Amino acid sequence: MKIASYQNKDINLTYYPRQSFQMLYEASLRDEVTCVSCQKPVKLYLGIQKQPHFYHLVQTDFSCEAEVHSRLQVAATIAEQDGFRLPKRRNITPQAVSTWKEIQPAKGITAFIKPEASTSYTIEESSLQLDAAQYEAVTTTEGPLLILAGAGSGKTRVLTARTAYMVQEKGIDPKSIMLVTFTAKAAREMKERLQRFQLPQAILHALLVGTFHSIFYRILIHHEPERWSSQYLLKYDWQIDRILKEAGAEIGIDEKEFPYDQAMQQISYWKNTLTHYDTVKPSNPWEDKAQYLYKRYEQIKQERSLFDFDDMLYGCYELLRTNEDLLSRYHNRFRYFLIDEFQDVNKVQYKIMQLLSRHTNNICAVGDDDQSIYAFRGSDPSFILHFDKDYPEAKVVTLNQNYRSSHSIVTVANKIIRFNKNRRPKKMQAQFQSPFVPSFFFPYDEEEEATMIVTDIKEKIQKGANPSDFAILYRTHVASRAIFERLSQSALPFIMEHDADSFYQRRVTKSLLAYLRLAMNEDDVGAIRDLMGALFLKQSALQDVKAISILQDCTLVSALGKLTNIQSFQQKKLQKIVPLFRTLRHIEPLAAIEMIEREMGFSDYIKKRGNEGNAMEKGSDDVRDLKVVARKFVSVRDFLAHVDHMIAMNDEMKHLSKTYQDAIQLLTIHRSKGLEYKHVYLLGAVDGSLPHDFALDAFREGDSTPLEEERRLIYVAITRAQETLYVSVPSMRRGRTAYPSRFIKHLLQ
Repeated sequence: MKIASYQNKDINLTYYPRQSFQMLYEASLRDEVTCVSCQKPVKLYLGIQKQPHFYHLVQTDFSCEAEVHSRLQVAATIAEQDGFRLPKRRNITPQAVSTWKEIQPAKGITAFIKPEASTSYTIEESSLQLDAAQYEAVTTTEGPLLILAGAGSGKTRVLTARTAYMVQEKGIDPKSIMLVTFTAKAAREMKERLQRFQLPQAILHALLVGTFHSIFYRILIHHEPERWSSQYLLKYDWQIDRILKEAGAEIGIDEKEFPYDQAMQQISYWKNTLTHYDTVKPSNPWEDKAQYLYKRYEQIKQERSLFDFDDMLYGCYELLRTNEDLLSRYHNRFRYFLIDEFQDVNKVQYKIMQLLSRHTNNICAVGDDDQSIYAFRGSDPSFILHFDKDYPEAKVVTLNQNYRSSHSIVTVANKIIRFNKNRRPKKMQAQFQSPFVPSFFFPYDEEEEATMIVTDIKEKIQKGANPSDFAILYRTHVASRAIFERLSQSALPFIMEHDADSFYQRRVTKSLLAYLRLAMNEDDVGAIRDLMGALFLKQSALQDVKAISILQDCTLVSALGKLTNIQSFQQKKLQKIVPLFRTLRHIEPLAAIEMIEREMGFSDYIKKRGNEGNAMEKGSDDVRDLKVVARKFVSVRDFLAHVDHMIAMNDEMKHLSKTYQDAIQLLTIHRSKGLEYKHVYLLGAVDGSLPHDFALDAFREGDSTPLEEERRLIYVAITRAQETLYVSVPSMRRGRTAYPSRFIKHLLQ
């Protein structure tokens, strides 16, 4: 049905403002939308597979359909006579009432041609099917070898088979083999896979399999046990954060306003790229502060004999680089080196492996330059791109058979990644075809996007799919806000990343919400604390506000206007905004946020704080995201109740996630790497999201490197899918018109 009744008015979806579909959907969940014929509640369908329509939860007779059809004919006659007029209401644009756009399959999918049968390869009692390229990679044991392992090409199978082949077939001493991975999980998987080759336990124990950090730390602790004792390790981020804030206090950096977490990441990047603090050349005021923190952080650690995880790498590099006798001892022990996920190595890791392997050059690097997505950690795809330049005698084997994804998914991935210029040419081939073609759907905004995805997942689960078959991927944590809220309101089990804080707990968001909290309760101590930075007041002023409130028997908000030990312009500003707090409580949340921005100085705070230290997350973006949520509510009280509920749900889901065995996965694209799912949904495939704004800004300045990494990100996201892939292309993002990602335009035309 296209017609229903809402607030005593007939609603015709053909002419109803598109920006209001989500509001109408939520009203239907509250049984506020009724059938024009039988007056019983109806629901609004917002999904991917069908157009929006109203429906009864319980099947009724056909009289309702007949009545609705009759009204549709009347509406069509009126429309033909008068033409359609845009409703005269605030914030409605031509895009807001745009016609629903049907789901669109990707263009240019070629016919599937099944590859030739694979070659059979046997190791003693274990039989393993390998294709020709895999077989070549497994049996090439001497000299430098680069294995370009495309997405889904059986990289782990090849690594473990090669190791078993070296020991069983070639008789190589297992003690001379070092297999390095990036995660403890990958190292465990390698060991489990090796057990399938019927290798004796003595051989398995003799092999050195571990992460860069675990192996290099064992070297350090063996030779300098006192210097590298674990009691001096800074294991947790809060320990590093405390030292950085201690250093920042020396030059008056306000810990409430300065993004120390970003400084921590930047310092790690400098260290992993072997950039000493004296050689850093700051490009902006934030980097100038970060450089100071870097220098003092290193000095304080040295004074207190402390070290962090990055020091394990750098310390091992220095130990081997400066001690030839010690390096010779390791040369005598190890002769073969296998490096997993080689595209993710950083400079210090690469330098160490070069030192360890230089006597034999028996270095086997396995990776995919098309999946290099960790530049922010110091990873550099140039090491895999230039491997055969560093090792001219290197053999390069390309694993180009994808055993994970359907032909149409692999084709779409190929069509996207081929536009990158800095890559090794390769074209992946699928092993099977699925009846489903990767498709694009076109929600109005983030809210509708989330509703459509949840509806689609429910439909697939009703048809027999398991929750764990699904993954929802996004570029940054903040992009998961709407889908998290919609899943929280559903009965579907889902798992989120444990380090993903609630959107409403972000620094800028908390500061803005503090205004609204104080509007509802002028003595909210937590809110007044969150407000200090936005008012350009030091945290010490909080005690003055509390004192004035007690001495003059007034609210904390009133006390703000009575502060005296501040500059005169600040006094005038506070005296001006204090009366506005009471106005906020009586207006709609969206209007309240706009008042906070324009009349209470929050936009000045955003401009001053600006994009300090983080090209990825701008404060103004958080404000726009908050406005998207606020539009759904008519009172500040209801809005804040929703916010508090979502904060509580975030904490609860972190706990529940540990107990779920079968659940939908919410992941950033970075976290999804190496994983696979039957059904994948990719959020926000629009310019500004994927590719991210920072990459577009860099591209405009002549640097295409970040843009190429963004293209690799979407490639990684697409190749997580086994059977179905849905890519969302919203019309609006953060309250502004959005345009399809430049990465997918050729697939839409």
